[in-house]
Amino acid sequence: MSINRRDFLATTAMTTASLALQGQEKAAAKAPQASGKRPVIICKTTGNQSMDRAYQMLQHGGDTLDAALLICKTQEDDPNDDSVGLGGLPNEEGVVELDSCCMHGPTRRAGAVGGVRNIKNVCLVAKAVMERTGHVMLVGEGAERFAVAEGFPRENLLTEHSRKVWLLWKETMSEQDWWGPGMGSPEWKPPAELPKNSAEYWERKLDHMSEVATRLGIPPNEQAEAIHHVLHPQTGTIHVSVVNEKGEMSGATTTSGLSWKIPGRVGDSPIIGAGCYTDQDVGSAGAIGAGEENIKVVGAHTIVENMRRGMSPQEAGLDVLKRIARTYNNDMTKLRLVEMTYYILRKDGAYAGVSLWDRNTSGQRRQFAVHDGTRRNEDTVALFQGTPMEWPATPELPKVK
Repeated sequence: MSINRRDFLATTAMTTASLALQGQEKAAAKAPQASGKRPVIICKTTGNQSMDRAYQMLQHGGDTLDAALLICKTQEDDPNDDSVGLGGLPNEEGVVELDSCCMHGPTRRAGAVGGVRNIKNVCLVAKAVMERTGHVMLVGEGAERFAVAEGFPRENLLTEHSRKVWLLWKETMSEQDWWGPGMGSPEWKPPAELPKNSAEYWERKLDHMSEVATRLGIPPNEQAEAIHHVLHPQTGTIHVSVVNEKGEMSGATTTSGLSWKIPGRVGDSPIIGAGCYTDQDVGSAGAIGAGEENIKVVGAHTIVENMRRGMSPQEAGLDVLKRIARTYNNDMTKLRLVEMTYYILRKDGAYAGVSLWDRNTSGQRRQFAVHDGTRRNEDTVALFQGTPMEWPATPELPKVK
C-alpha cells in the first residue's frame, strides 16, 4: 500500500483545528506591551546563546547591526543548529544553500545574498554587499565568488549529521518533494478522507525509517528528531532586530532555507521587505516560517508601515497574519499547513512576537527571545489557537520505537 503526497498532505489537514480567533484577539488586547526601555534585542529563541554578548556590545556603544550579526553569526557557526549556516539541512540534491539579508537603520543601507553555497557566514557576506558594492543583492555563483574575493573561505557546509539526515530523506521519503502544484493552485484538491488503515501504514513506515536510520549510523537518541526533519521539512531561520539607547536600529535574517528544497529556491529571508525590514524612523521587523507566504504579503515591510500609521507592534503583526489567512480565504484546511512568526520592534523599544498558531507541531507554546537588560523568552500572541501541520503533512505519528 502507498499513500501519495497529496493524499496525506491534505487529508490530515481536514482534522478539525481548535480555533478561537475571537478569544485570541481578546488575549491580544490584554497581552502586555513592552515598556519602551532601550536598548532592546528581539529574536528567535535559538539566539539566546549570544544575546548577552550582543547586549553588552550595545551597552559599550557598539553598532546595532554588528550586535544583530553577532547573534546571526553565532548560529551560523553552530553545527548543531541545522537551520542556518554550517550543518544546515540541504536541498534535494544534498547541497546546503544559504540566504541572508541585513538593514542598517542609521545609514539606511541594505545588503542581501541568496542561494549561496560553500560560504558559512552569509550574514557577513550580506553586510559586505551593503558596504563594499553599489548593489543590494547578489545570488548564487556570483555571490559565492564575491565572498571569496572578500576573504571568506570556501568550506563544506554539510556536516556528517546533516548528510545522514539527507540520506534518510532520500532513501525513505524523496518522493515527497516540492514538485507539483502548491496550495494556491486551482489544481490542488484535497481528497475526501484518510484511508482507514493509515495508522498501520505509518507504523510500518516509521519502523522502516528507524531501520534505515540505524543502518546510516544515526545514533538511537537522535533518530526521532531526524525522522521528524525528514517528514516535516523545516523552515528554520533566525531573525534579529535591535535598537540601542539612542534609538538607532538594525535588523538581520539568516537561514539555510527549506529542507529538501528544489535547488535554487530562495525564500523570504534574503528579500528586503519580506524576511527583514528596518526603517530608522519607525521600527524593524522580520520573520520565520513559510517563506513563500511571507513574500506574497511583503510581511516585514507591511508591519513597519502599519506601525508608521499608528498601530502597535502587536496590532501591526496580527494584521499581516490576517492578510496571510485571507490569501486562502480563511480556509483552515490550507492554513493548517502554514506557519509564520513575526518579530517586531518599534523605535521607542516597544516590541511584540506574533504567530499564526499558538503552538508548534510538537504542541509546545511558541516563544521569542527578548533582551532589554534581562534576557528571557516570552510567548507569542497568536492569531489562531492550535497546532499546524507542516508541509508535506502526515497523520499524527506513532512514537518511534
